[in-house]
Parts: sequence; C-alpha cells; structure tokens
Amino acid sequence: MFVAQITFQNPNLNLADTAIAVIVSLAASIIVYLMYHLFYGSRTVGAGVDRVFIVGGPAITALFLGIQSSIPLSLGLLGALSFVRFRTPVKDSAEIGFLLLLIASSIGIATGTYPIVIILFVIVFLSLSCQWFVRNHFSFRRFANLMISMEKDVFSNREEQLNRYLADSLVDLNMKTMSVMDGRFSLHYQFRKKSDFDKSAFIRKLHNISEPGKVEIFFGSAV
Repeated sequence: MFVAQITFQNPNLNLADTAIAVIVSLAASIIVYLMYHLFYGSRTVGAGVDRVFIVGGPAITALFLGIQSSIPLSLGLLGALSFVRFRTPVKDSAEIGFLLLLIASSIGIATGTYPIVIILFVIVFLSLSCQWFVRNHFSFRRFANLMISMEKDVFSNREEQLNRYLADSLVDLNMKTMSVMDGRFSLHYQFRKKSDFDKSAFIRKLHNISEPGKVEIFFGSAV
C-alpha cells in the first residue's frame, strides 16, 4: 500500500507565534464588535453581520497564517472557498466599513504589522467619535420622514387645517408623495424638527384633527 505524506513547515512561524496572532486577532475582533454596537447598535438596519465578527477575525488570521507559507496551498484554499456562497445581503453601509476593518486588522495581525493595526483602530475610533459628535450636535439640514394615512372624507374636510398645523410645527416641510388607496389618503413628508419639538403632543394633535376618523402616523429616521 502506497502512503503519501505531505508536510509543510514555515520556518518563520512557530506554535507560540501562531497562538499569539490568533489571540490578538480575537481581541481585535471584540474591539470591532464593541465599536459597531457603540456607534451603530441603536441605528443599524442591517442583516446582523456583527454576529460573525468574533469568529471571523481569528478565522481570517488563521487562514492567512496558513496560506502565506505555501503558494499551492493558497491556490487550493481559494478553490475550496469558491464553493461558498454568501446569500445574506448587506443592508447597511456601516456593515461594509466594519467588515473591511475586521478583514484589514486580521490580515495585519497575520502578517505581523501590529503598528499598522493599532494606528488603524485609533484613526477609525477618532473618526467615528467625530461623526457621532457632529450627528448629535449639528443637524446640517438632515431630514426626517413622516407618513400620515387618514380616511379620504376626513382628509378632504381637514386638509387646510392639517397643512397649517404641519407648517407651523415642522421646519422645511416638503411633501414627497400623496396617494389614495382603499378610501384612504397616504401622505409622505420630509422635514426638520424644531429644537422644542414634542413628538407626543404632535401625535395627539394629529389625532384630534382627524377625529372622528382614524389616523396612522409613522416617523422615519433622519436622512
């Protein structure tokens, strides 16, 4: 019986270096995960790719530690990975940025360029902190969405009163679409809120305007 044994050994890589690289990659992945939830956890509408961060970082590092020792091995791994299909769509652009951060840090750790990884994390953290500060303290004309749905007869009788109240309560009000379906008017607005905007009082007033009919109100995130 013929037994073929294939061995490879990277003289620049030992067990201790491998363990350190994977552990550091795990720590970096945890930092990416925490940064994602710190800056985008309450706003994300994505597909939940953050769940793969903890496993993905060490896995990418181990993958590059393995393929950098052998070109044939790297080609074989690429061929094997070509059978994998990721069908979950990336719905939030923030997910792409954090995935790139995870991949870049994992590759940097695998190649031993730790200073680059540290500089990358510092710059990204400072940039996201500045973005968070600007987003929460300056509007820069960011618009929010408002959708109102009410019965056709009620809207016909209260249209003038409704438009007057919306104009007095909201800044830069702009009607985007208006449609009629099943006897109901659906109105889509974009606007900027006043500094003293009271959302609860605003909704109660809209309900009062639409009486005795029913009104459906939806607030969208700022864009």
